Amino acid sequence: MGDSKEAAAEAPGGLSLPAQGEAEEPAQGSALFLGGNEVKSRAVVKYSSAPARTAFARLEEKTDLKLPPANWLRESAKLGPAGTTILGNSKKSKPFSSFGMAYDFIDSVGNDVDVVSDSENIKKLLKIPYSKSHVSMAVHRVGRTLLLDELDIQELFMRSSQTGDWTWLKEFYQRLIDQKWQRKKKSKEHWYQKAILSKFLYYSINGDGAAQPVPSATEPQEPSSSDQTGDADQASWPAPFEMPSPVSEDPSASSQGTDPLEPSYIVGHLASAPKEQNLTTLFSDGENSQGLKNDFVRNILWTFEDIHMLVGSNMPIFGGGRYPAVSLRLRDNNKPINVLTGIDYWLDNLICNVPELVMCFHVNGIVQKYEMIKTEEIPNLENSNFSTKVIKDIAQNILSFLKSNCTKEGHTYWLFKASGSDIVKLYDLTTLCEETEDKYQNPFTMPVAILLYKVACNMMMKKNQNKKYYGTIRTLLLNCVKLLDKSRHPQIIASANYMLSELFQLDEPKKEESPESPLNENSDESYSEEEEEMPDSDENGSYSTSSDPPDDNKAVAIIKSVGELSVPEKYKSIHQIRPSCAFPVCHDTEERCRLVLSYVLEGLKSVDSSIKKESDLPAADPNTPIPLKYEDESARGGPEGLEKQMALFLDKMGSLQKGNYSSQSGMIPGSWQHKMKLQLILKSSKAYYVLSDAAMSLQKYGRALRYIKLALQSHDTYCCLCTNMLSEVLLFLSQYLTLCGDIQLMLAQNANNRAAYLEEFNYQTKEDQEILHSLHRESSCQGFAWATDLSTDLESQLSVSCKCYEAAHEILQFSNLKSQNPEHYVQVLKRMGNVRNEIGVFYMNQAAALQSERVVSKSVSTAEQQLWKKSFSCFEKGIHNFESIDDATNAALLLCNTGRLMRICAQAHCSAGDEFKREFSPEEGLYYNKAVDYYLKALRSLGTRDIHPTVWDSVNWELSTTYFTMATLQQDYAPLSRKAQEQIEKEVSEAMMKSLKHCDVDSVSARQPLCQYRAATIHHRLASMYHSCLRNQVGDEHLRKQHRLLADLHYSKAVKFFQLLKDTPCELLRVQLERVAFAEFQMTSQNSNVGKLKTLSGALDIMVRTKHAFQLIKKELVEELVQPKSDETTPVADSSSLNRDEVIKLLSIFESRLSFLLLQSIKLLSSTKKKTSNIEEDVALTTNKQIYSQLLRATANRSTALWERVDVLIRLLDELTPGRGSTVP
Repeated sequence: MGDSKEAAAEAPGGLSLPAQGEAEEPAQGSALFLGGNEVKSRAVVKYSSAPARTAFARLEEKTDLKLPPANWLRESAKLGPAGTTILGNSKKSKPFSSFGMAYDFIDSVGNDVDVVSDSENIKKLLKIPYSKSHVSMAVHRVGRTLLLDELDIQELFMRSSQTGDWTWLKEFYQRLIDQKWQRKKKSKEHWYQKAILSKFLYYSINGDGAAQPVPSATEPQEPSSSDQTGDADQASWPAPFEMPSPVSEDPSASSQGTDPLEPSYIVGHLASAPKEQNLTTLFSDGENSQGLKNDFVRNILWTFEDIHMLVGSNMPIFGGGRYPAVSLRLRDNNKPINVLTGIDYWLDNLICNVPELVMCFHVNGIVQKYEMIKTEEIPNLENSNFSTKVIKDIAQNILSFLKSNCTKEGHTYWLFKASGSDIVKLYDLTTLCEETEDKYQNPFTMPVAILLYKVACNMMMKKNQNKKYYGTIRTLLLNCVKLLDKSRHPQIIASANYMLSELFQLDEPKKEESPESPLNENSDESYSEEEEEMPDSDENGSYSTSSDPPDDNKAVAIIKSVGELSVPEKYKSIHQIRPSCAFPVCHDTEERCRLVLSYVLEGLKSVDSSIKKESDLPAADPNTPIPLKYEDESARGGPEGLEKQMALFLDKMGSLQKGNYSSQSGMIPGSWQHKMKLQLILKSSKAYYVLSDAAMSLQKYGRALRYIKLALQSHDTYCCLCTNMLSEVLLFLSQYLTLCGDIQLMLAQNANNRAAYLEEFNYQTKEDQEILHSLHRESSCQGFAWATDLSTDLESQLSVSCKCYEAAHEILQFSNLKSQNPEHYVQVLKRMGNVRNEIGVFYMNQAAALQSERVVSKSVSTAEQQLWKKSFSCFEKGIHNFESIDDATNAALLLCNTGRLMRICAQAHCSAGDEFKREFSPEEGLYYNKAVDYYLKALRSLGTRDIHPTVWDSVNWELSTTYFTMATLQQDYAPLSRKAQEQIEKEVSEAMMKSLKHCDVDSVSARQPLCQYRAATIHHRLASMYHSCLRNQVGDEHLRKQHRLLADLHYSKAVKFFQLLKDTPCELLRVQLERVAFAEFQMTSQNSNVGKLKTLSGALDIMVRTKHAFQLIKKELVEELVQPKSDETTPVADSSSLNRDEVIKLLSIFESRLSFLLLQSIKLLSSTKKKTSNIEEDVALTTNKQIYSQLLRATANRSTALWERVDVLIRLLDELTPGRGSTVP
């Protein structure tokens, strides 16, 4: 039944590392047993070192088993270690056997398997209700897995009497359990039966029977066997902490001694740890030396009902012929099989997947007969009847009891039942041991710590591991660290702390975990070492922590009667005994990073403690000068110092590419200290970077600068230690410098809070100081001092920010980082362009300030010119940065700023001349034209308005302003000494029209009123210019006519735009008065009365249309009168209030012109009336006379209030309106 499967799972040869990949298949070595049709059993052979099965040799009747066979006690490939093991029983009670299996099958520990143990221990536990013999086992918990090992009290106390170890347990045992303890010697009969069995097995493997000189009697064997057992047991029980030197300074020392079972590396290939820096084997010593080797012939994954067990077995299995797989047993024919023996045979066959049992009966060592029994028939043998269902209940109850009470990982529990007693007690030896002087008296401490570490490491290694296991990993590692002595095992402690830091992913998105996240499960509970006991007792209180008997209050839990174990489901279910471990929920980034840094610090302390003391460090080289801080300070002054530091930094980065190495502590490159410290330092730099980024988002810029300084100091130390700089680490550095540049820029832009930022920057926690101290052991940490100083000078801060971005950009050029990280590269260039824009604006504003302060000296100063050059250089570089990443919008903004700089240059030359002899200079024209060129480039960069309407409108407005300013200056300060009047007028006209072209009056926006005012002003100026030309021009009638038409056109458009605006009544009134003056000027050149009358009529129409402007003026004047009465505290005038002087001036002009026009109209109408009679003209004459009369009376009274004068005019214009058909706009 099991031959082919067993053979497939087994491999010939001695014990070796398990080929787990080959033995994991479920089909191999698996079978389903229905023992007594009541229980389910399935066995999968995970590993086997047994040879291929052969048939056993059936001994002839009357064979004398007291006589030794020729091959007795010799190594046999067929029998394996079974013969010698059975004889001496020296390896059966090995104290760490479960640990050896756990190390080999680390994947199964913690999650999948409930129990790991020797099959003998499993059988002993399941026979508790049937047996009066004592039970003594050590129990350890790792995740949901329990490790069971025999704790041989007799051998332990025998050792204690020889070495003085375990005296605390001996005293405790004698005080509470067995006050008159003495070592019980095994009987002569016991050794006789062992020898008989051993000889039987050697006969059964079909030896050649050749006569060999062997001892003829068994009696001499007994004492030697006893001694052998004692020696073996003594060797298998190590001293509580007999370890080789904890950390060897010689890196080659780890290769000496026995090879480790399995290489355990720190988790070097996780996301943040470069693969090239994995640590070498951590546990090269101490495993095999403490008996942690897996010595079982087979390791079997046995599922008994719903209990999953990893079991070690050495039972010899025979096969061949009619019996594919059988187990051999030797029985005394005079002694019937009892229940204990039956259970023993049945469980052995179930565990090893053996379907049949061959029983050889003897009388006084003489073979009598053989009998074949099927495994499922064993429970029904005569005198050996037992219920398999009861065995199942016992197994489930015992496991439930242990899992419910062995809750603390790292603790050693002792399950004890005295001989002949029905009470089973569970003690926590770790707690008892801690009450003694040396908590490392427990010999299980080191194996447990290593196992906890290995299980955690294995879980971390699994890439598809769900984060819900992070709580388990954390608990395992914390308990591992707690168990170990820091001074003796710095390597394991450093590695464990590094893995603890790796559990907290620093590159997670900046958001709180959702409630469904597995990290939030059981956030308030975790079965860590600090947690209190929560024993699960059933309704009847079958076991409890209450002291019963009263003198034993040390027991964690007690089973009052072994009979209870046979009651179905007497104890709780073995599943969900404890809630799953909880991973601490970090609600903010700072909390997560602080936890990481706490683990990093512990790891650094462990590494540093293992390196030679400072007194042992090599002396300083007398030929190498010691760098002093004041040198750095002096070199840091100003931009020139920054340039030098940047050059040194880039040289250093280039040398790192070649693999330079320098450590002040004397660490050996390649040693575990070196590799571990590199990883820890890199982790600390990342944590500080994330902290800095978080502080930056909170606008705590002083704190952000402090953290990024620590990140860069960590990275500087990493650079000093690193022998091969990885591209991934270079990318980190580029990111750190980019963030540092951001922080310096924000500090520059928020200078008002500098005192608060300085206080944040100077604050430092004790943890940060200790990490910095560890960094200073390796380097001066001054490599990035130029980037992390908190300066009080704005220019310096901006320059440092720019240099940070430049350094980040340069680093991306070192390797293929630019193409591998295009997003980061674009961000760096964008930031570089932005800060260069900021610096350019800073220098431009300084130049403008100097210009405004210039009073005495009329010429442009050298300082101004230098600032222009600096500003222009920054803008030019920034434009190049943005163009290189096709950022048209930002390039356009910088081109716009460059245009503004050109305008400032032009304004500087504008104020350099004599105000009285002021002319528009060539320098002004040159700079204004340059400004125009840059604005046009900006528009070309944008392409169309659709790309970025806001920027497009802004550039258009600036371009329109530039054209308008240039035209205005040429008009007001005409360069008549260099150009003809006609040329100037032409240039002014062209510039005004271009300004008008780029002035968007139609788009509805916040700038629309400004555009309309600008357009109105341009038309007004052009109209005034053509009006002036017409006045001064003599001769060319065609040109005069053209100017007349243009003046009239622009006056009309100016009026149209001013009428759209609600706050420019004075400007509207002024334009209308100029139109009236223009009409009067035209009238002077007319000879006929009819022409003059027509012109006068048009002028009066214009006067009438000024009514809208007077209404606006009146409204504001009335509001000014009412406002003080309603609120005395409110200021009377604001920025939009009327200029009263201007109103009075314009009002006087208007009154005089209206009076003049009415008078001329009356004269002309009167003279016309004498010649002809016209009813309309008569009405107009009468109306004009009345209005003229009223106007004279109104103007004669000078005491009239201003608003009343305006009111009179509005009334007069109303009277004047009905008599005329308006044709003039």
